[in-house]
Amino acid sequence: MSSRKAFALRIDEKTLAAMHRWADDDLRSLNAQIEFVLRESLRKAGRLESGKDTGARRKK
Repeated sequence: MSSRKAFALRIDEKTLAAMHRWADDDLRSLNAQIEFVLRESLRKAGRLESGKDTGARRKK
């Protein structure tokens, strides 16, 4: 299992509200949705090794 670190995130209200709605639509917690979006963005930019287990949970 990968190690995890906690940190504070400053984010504007509109972005936070939009992320919360998206998380609700995908049946994820807000934290899991933020991680998902970051991981996907990193993968698409070629900055994350796609063959490695990143701890992502797949939607059923």
